[in-house]
Amino acid sequence: MTAKPLSGKELAAAIRADVTTRAARLTDASTPPRLTVVTATKDESSAWYVSSIAKAATKVGITCAVLDCGPDASADALRETLRSLSADPAVHGIIMQTPLPQGIRLDDVAGSIDIAKDIDGANPASLGHLAVGHPVFAPATAEAVIELLDHHGIPLSGAHVTVVGRSAVVGKPLAHLLLNRDATVTVCHSRTRDLSAVTERADALVAAVGRAGLITADHVGKEAVVIDVGTNVTQDGGLVGDVAPGAVERASALTPVPGGVGPVTTALLLRHTVQAAERQSA
Repeated sequence: MTAKPLSGKELAAAIRADVTTRAARLTDASTPPRLTVVTATKDESSAWYVSSIAKAATKVGITCAVLDCGPDASADALRETLRSLSADPAVHGIIMQTPLPQGIRLDDVAGSIDIAKDIDGANPASLGHLAVGHPVFAPATAEAVIELLDHHGIPLSGAHVTVVGRSAVVGKPLAHLLLNRDATVTVCHSRTRDLSAVTERADALVAAVGRAGLITADHVGKEAVVIDVGTNVTQDGGLVGDVAPGAVERASALTPVPGGVGPVTTALLLRHTVQAAERQSA
């Protein structure tokens, strides 16, 4: 058996088309949607990602500004920048890009982002609202998993979904999103004993650790759906996920890397920006 590819390209295109229409409507109403990405790093892969967001935003009619605070920025300086942007009525969405300067964690500074403008769910308060089911922007990568499963007609209610990874960016918010859809959720991590014994019982398996080849055929139950969130750069500059090629023989469906979760994540950041602009202009 060869796993059906769960491409995200078609879904991402549909989201972008909707965003383009809504952004034009906002601009016509003298409220052009505006996104600001704050950076504080010289990391080349981060710079490439930020550039790709800016280009994608421009294509759909969203103004995207990149504010570089420099790799030596202090936590206080970053917090002040985020507070200033939060108070600016012309800015509708804010992203605090990682990595951050040494010694600074994202949750050290992201609390300064107004949750109404926190389009990637970085503020710890956003995760709290998500946990209790309040309307809030979820981290785009976590939401992209749900959107992909829905797009491909994979039911969640009553399904056993195992998430490998417990980060505040993917694993934890995804667990809440899945619970809100009536899935039975297991979260695994680096201290989980006998990982394959846990994961092979899942109807759907989400790999979100960031370690190439972590999930092998032994971890995948027969005909399980596998969502690969991993993005790992190879020595030759390629991109691979967390799921080893052999898992294709066990799974019924699998997201490709690249071309699966990634395009949907970027499209959702654009949709969140437009939604934020609509709410702030209402």
